[in-house]
Amino acid sequence: MKKLGILLYSFFFWCAWQEAAAQTGKTVQGMLRDKESRVVAGASVQLIAGADTLGTSSSQAGIFTFQQVRAESFKIRVASLGFEPFEKAFTFPSGQEKMVIPSFELVGIANMLEEVVVDGVLTVQVKGDTLEYTTKDLKLRDNALVEDALKRLQGVEVDKDGAVTAQGEQITRVRINGKDFFGGDVKTATQNLPADIINKIQVIDDYGDMANLTGNKTGDAQKILNIEIDPEKNKGYTTTLRAGYGTDNRYQATASAILMRDKMQFSVLGNLNNINAPLFDFNTQGGGARRRMGGGGGPGGGGNFGGSNGITNTGSIGLNYRQDFSDKVTVYGSYSFGHDDNVALSSSLNKFIYPDSTQDRNTESDINTIGNAHRFEANLEWKPSEKEFIKVTPQLSYRQTKTNSFSFNENLINGALFNTEDNTLNGIAKSPNMGISALYNRRLNDKGRNIFFNMNISSSGTKDDQDRIIQTLVGDPNNSNMDVDSLYRRTLAELDNKSWNGGATVSYLEPVSQYGKIELSYDYNVNTYDNNRRQDAFNADGSTLDDPRYVFDRLYDYSFTTHQFGANYNFNNDKVKYAIGLAVQPTLLDGDASIDGNAIAINRNGFNVVPIARFEYKFSRQKNLQLNYSGRANEPSITQIQPFTDNSNPTNIITGNPDLAAEFQHNLRLRYNSSNFQTGKTFFMILNGSLTDNKIVSNNLRQSDPSLGIIQETSYLNEDGAFNMRGFYHYGRSFKNKVYSLNFMGSLNYNNNPSYTEGNLNKAQNWVLMQGMMFRYLPSENLEINPGVRYSWDHTYNTLNERAVVMQSWAPTLVGSVNITPTIVFGADLSKTFYQGNAYSENPFIINTYVEKRMLKGDRGALRLQAFDLLNEQTNISRTVSDIQISDRRVNRLGRYFMLMFTYKLSKFAGGMNPFQEDQGPEGMRRPRR
Repeated sequence: MKKLGILLYSFFFWCAWQEAAAQTGKTVQGMLRDKESRVVAGASVQLIAGADTLGTSSSQAGIFTFQQVRAESFKIRVASLGFEPFEKAFTFPSGQEKMVIPSFELVGIANMLEEVVVDGVLTVQVKGDTLEYTTKDLKLRDNALVEDALKRLQGVEVDKDGAVTAQGEQITRVRINGKDFFGGDVKTATQNLPADIINKIQVIDDYGDMANLTGNKTGDAQKILNIEIDPEKNKGYTTTLRAGYGTDNRYQATASAILMRDKMQFSVLGNLNNINAPLFDFNTQGGGARRRMGGGGGPGGGGNFGGSNGITNTGSIGLNYRQDFSDKVTVYGSYSFGHDDNVALSSSLNKFIYPDSTQDRNTESDINTIGNAHRFEANLEWKPSEKEFIKVTPQLSYRQTKTNSFSFNENLINGALFNTEDNTLNGIAKSPNMGISALYNRRLNDKGRNIFFNMNISSSGTKDDQDRIIQTLVGDPNNSNMDVDSLYRRTLAELDNKSWNGGATVSYLEPVSQYGKIELSYDYNVNTYDNNRRQDAFNADGSTLDDPRYVFDRLYDYSFTTHQFGANYNFNNDKVKYAIGLAVQPTLLDGDASIDGNAIAINRNGFNVVPIARFEYKFSRQKNLQLNYSGRANEPSITQIQPFTDNSNPTNIITGNPDLAAEFQHNLRLRYNSSNFQTGKTFFMILNGSLTDNKIVSNNLRQSDPSLGIIQETSYLNEDGAFNMRGFYHYGRSFKNKVYSLNFMGSLNYNNNPSYTEGNLNKAQNWVLMQGMMFRYLPSENLEINPGVRYSWDHTYNTLNERAVVMQSWAPTLVGSVNITPTIVFGADLSKTFYQGNAYSENPFIINTYVEKRMLKGDRGALRLQAFDLLNEQTNISRTVSDIQISDRRVNRLGRYFMLMFTYKLSKFAGGMNPFQEDQGPEGMRRPRR
């Protein structure tokens, strides 16, 4: 800790010395306007003198200012969304220390964006797949975070766990100034970056680097967030230190420091707590230079409200660095480390309904998971010339997980006790992953001829040692006087699974008319798996249990390879964009296995015809329609294709099918936007549909065994007829300059999922309806009230037994805050959930509240007393329904606690102050008319 303090003091001293050394030079001022003499706010302005570059942005009055200019001659370069780039050279008049440049007239790009001027401030821009919000006019409190700013944006939602959705779709990655921040980790950015350094927030439908470089979109888009730092605050630092302690020994300690120096950014974040607030999501993977087929991580658990399952002690630290060495070379990357210790207690009630009987399986479990994770990613971007671009991305990660779990299972047949089972598992798993991806793009001429190439190669593995003990007590439900039999079994299993992925893409574009291009493409991808599973079994006295069901040695490896050849025609003008074409995709699933010395071959060929279709129509600058089709082949998982029966858990037996064909999924997506930001209206609607050929489905067989109790056996086969449809809409309206806002959002999903039970086909037809409404009253940053309500209805009908199951919930909420005095803030977050149709009777009412006192010079310090879950009703309840099964599950979550927390923030930015008043311009200028 002493060394850390010395390091921080040295860091702050260096920043101060740098500032003092820079306080010499001249001043340059200017103004930006368009052809109608309207000011252009928020534009990026650069002053370039030789190898040195200064950056800023135009103010609300369209004014930009540079100080400490040492060069006599320089260039001014201006870039703003919707305007042609501007560049002009200047020279200081002899003997002058201040230069006022006549106003620049920027030339707009026709039909490219929608400018919205609200009180003279550019607030929203729509450009193709990007929706851009200017954040300067948001009513935010001091010390607000990016997450607080996101909650103010129409069409964007942030849940209690910190997950962000925009236009009904989850944000999967975050960038800072166009580059991945901590590998794109969403919550790391939104819950740690201060809002006062942000200039703009962009919500982007990202189709990958190839689309960004060539303009041709393929596949499905990912919804990402790009946060632009205010150029005026791109030179300085901001630090935040937070420490708190509460009841039940709850604690939290976090620290962050962000340093920005023109072309350099450096961030360090640290976190220690036991309130379920992880700093990093180690399932997140950075964008890299090529998207990989398959895999991918889901959202991580936990947020600042303790929403994750169980109780977690966590500690983590991370570094993020970016350096623009020149206009041609940029390097950026991050390293993260995390330690988690999670304890989760759960109970479940499972009912199996057969024509002639019912079976109940009730489970209580206690699982402790301890993990250490490392993640490193670097990116090198190089522009050898104006026509070439190269990107190289190496990635490394390593995770070690130790698991100790115990579960008690009780099985009943027709209401009478049949058996009980104790299941204890101790295991340790190690998972190293490494890979590298690269891309090269070259514009062959200025008319659109282009060639693009990318590739990747990566490897991953898991080595898992498991020690499992299962003890079963079996009785006869029809004879309660019969003696109970006992069965003990201990298994020691060693799993060594390895895989690697490699692939490459080549795309060639040839312009054939003013608006048309032809694209020829080839894509190759291979996933290879090499797996080994060995297991021994023992009796209670330690002697070997010689049973081939539990003692085995299995080796198997296989690969899934695809080649895709495509050709399409692309048309793009101001109103219409479309692409139409066709691709063919041969696939090969090939390999072999050795089961206790017996060889088994795996070989399946497939051939897919993939239409290429995309259509966009712009009715106006704020109204457009997009229609997109995509297709994708999915290989079977290791469990589904393994050519043997897995008896490692004899009450849950799994048999693979080496003859499975790969699935092919057709996806169709329609999106419609119609908004009027001048009047505060936003509306968008999304319709998605998918159809899967050769869907891999399960065949479940359940039976009673006199020694083991109730056994479930699962096998797999291909089946057609799986499809789903989803519709989502959002309508928002704001009044009186955003003082009042009303938002409606809703969705309707339909899923048709085939499966088999004892060889009989069942179709689970599932409807899910959601409707929500939220009202916001925000007269100033000193008062905010957000009432809302959300209703959900879940209906599942199974054709096998002609049975329907319905579950509903109502969830009213109220979130608000108020300044009791200029330095005292009170806030509360209330939510109540009413469940109907669930086996558990809880209807939790969650109350979180706080009182905060700001203190010290410049309100740098804040002392907060906060209470979490005042009524101690926090829990997690869920229900799943299948053909013959209804399962209700409850998991513990972080309960009531009180905490006293102190926060200290220190920031210093150069060029952050406007040298003249907002109601007047620099010397020699008149304020433009509005």
